[in-house]
Amino acid sequence: MEQQKLPNATISLVLGIISFICCCFSAGIGGLLFSGIAFFLVRKDEKMYRENPELYSNYGQLKTAKVIAIIGLVLALVAIIMVVVQVVAVGGWEAYMEQQKEIYEQFGIEID
Repeated sequence: MEQQKLPNATISLVLGIISFICCCFSAGIGGLLFSGIAFFLVRKDEKMYRENPELYSNYGQLKTAKVIAIIGLVLALVAIIMVVVQVVAVGGWEAYMEQQKEIYEQFGIEID
């Protein structure tokens, strides 16, 4: 019988990589979203693989995707925690936004 590829292995890998990029932007929320979806798809394919391991050939790629999704998830959580700590350290959301506005003004960027 010819071996097949697990259906979500490649997309899980791509989503895990995208989660790294999104951890740097949007305060980690994008990274959390993409890595969460990747991890969900990996778990789904792992279940398929455990039912019939002889049918699938790319389990190694799935394991790599799982590791990348977990790392992306951890980085996203760290980014979210860092933002929360920054907001609390400056005295709340309004003070944080005022500080950000001052930083942008120093660089000549106007924010309304």
